[in-house]
Amino acid sequence: MNRKLPLSLVVAFFACATYAQTIVSTSPQDQNVVLEEFTGIHCVFCPQGHVIASAIQNANPDRVSLINIHQGGFSTPGPGEPDFRTPYGNAIVAQSYSGSGFGYPSGTVNRHVFPGRSMASGGGTAMGRNYWTISATETLAKPSPVNVAVEAEIDVQTNVLTIHVEAYYTSSSSQGTNMLNVALLQNNTKGPQTGGNLCDQYVHMHRLVEMVTGQWGEEITTTTSGTFVDRTYTYPIPANYNNVPVELADLEVVAFMTETHQEIYSGNRTYPTFTNFTHSNDANVRYLVEIEDPCANYLSPEVNIQNLGQNTITSLAIEYSINGGSPTTYNWNGNLTSMNYETITLPGVRFDIQANNTLTVTTANDDDNSNNSASATFDKAYDATTTVNMVLQTDQYGSECRWNVTDFDGNIIYSGGPYGNNQTINETFTLPSNCYTFNINDTYGDGGGPVTLTDTDPNNTVIFQTNGAFGCGDSVKFSTDGFVLGVEQAQLEEVVLYPNPARTILNVINAENANLQVFDIVGKMILSQNNIGLNAEINVTQLQSGTYFMKISKDNLVTTRRFIISN
Repeated sequence: MNRKLPLSLVVAFFACATYAQTIVSTSPQDQNVVLEEFTGIHCVFCPQGHVIASAIQNANPDRVSLINIHQGGFSTPGPGEPDFRTPYGNAIVAQSYSGSGFGYPSGTVNRHVFPGRSMASGGGTAMGRNYWTISATETLAKPSPVNVAVEAEIDVQTNVLTIHVEAYYTSSSSQGTNMLNVALLQNNTKGPQTGGNLCDQYVHMHRLVEMVTGQWGEEITTTTSGTFVDRTYTYPIPANYNNVPVELADLEVVAFMTETHQEIYSGNRTYPTFTNFTHSNDANVRYLVEIEDPCANYLSPEVNIQNLGQNTITSLAIEYSINGGSPTTYNWNGNLTSMNYETITLPGVRFDIQANNTLTVTTANDDDNSNNSASATFDKAYDATTTVNMVLQTDQYGSECRWNVTDFDGNIIYSGGPYGNNQTINETFTLPSNCYTFNINDTYGDGGGPVTLTDTDPNNTVIFQTNGAFGCGDSVKFSTDGFVLGVEQAQLEEVVLYPNPARTILNVINAENANLQVFDIVGKMILSQNNIGLNAEINVTQLQSGTYFMKISKDNLVTTRRFIISN
């Protein structure tokens, strides 16, 4: 039985004036692919599946739609974790297999049964990730009886999404009734993922949040050659789904036609455009990225800017200062379209570090708005003696425990793990004058035992302490012996990475002749490049979604930058 459409949903049988022109082709076409991937947040091999699916879409961007459905035990959130599940996932998965052997990630390509490729013993449409590419290739070469096209727009004042779908039958369907489905997805959502070594910084893409047309779609009762279907749906977008906030710029719409509840003839996707802006130009300083308490008088702040105006932002003067000092202006250049956002790393500046510090970032006032400035406070990192003690208690999964101490250049000075279960580990660190970071990690992502880091000063001052509830990991910065950043090192801190998040190309500015190394969040080196130009382009298309760190070395100096990949 079809799920009833919400009262807020209006279905019109003819396009409104906004969509006066036909958008669907009336010429016979081959099928487009709709790959539904069953996934979760505690799925070791799901990141591999996401990479395979993204590669299929990247090879055929106009003909492949991806829908990631969070369902099953791997999607069940733990305490404090986001809930990406929907009311539709169980039924979609249930129709995809029978018998035993179903696992995650699995996926269906146009809900078609490919003989010999079913994951479960009883057969079905669900396949392991090793079959997705060949199945998609075969599907793209099959003729479709119906073409599907979709476009969408969002009124930014009301948050109402209007979706216009057209379908044209170039030949008759084998079924007298077909089903028109419209799925709403959200991209770029950070969350946990056991696989991928990115902890809670994994970037979830193509995440199903709503079936606008209900569980199995709207019935199309005329399916003969020459039939033209024209539907317009309006849908009020909520502020969140399962308390996960909605980001309008990250929404995606997929429309597809099914023969019954299963076989998908073809589909298409679109990103909504935006209308009804209050201002033509509106650069919104959304927030400043949290600053780890520094142990040096030099800082490269990060600011998140969103374009809330109608016009694309191609350049922006960003002024920033710390503790009321002389302001520095960074002239950013890029391409920030309406409602989209970007985290910008500002060139480093020296400042008079105090026990408590305030950073203020301001953009040029546009259209007389009040959202052009943001401030954040941060403390100076603890300054320890040159001897520090650590006491670590493992839990019943000591083999998951890892820790290290790195200096300002990112070099590992001390490290430890894995250990046995329920052990007490005592370590003493001798640390010459420098800036250090202590990192504690759990490879499974569910925390571990308590850890305490203590100075050997007369008061035995506690530098860091956790009861073990640190998830994937935690860290703290501290200095020793009054460390102050050198002038030469400060010059290297002017390196800038953009765009951030990145999808295909990451630009590295002001790093001429430097060597680059990219590491994932647990310290595994992913790629390297030597002797780069002044303004280098790094191809990051092979990186999985998530957070990475770039180590930049030049003339015996080193700095580290964080960046995000959003596939």
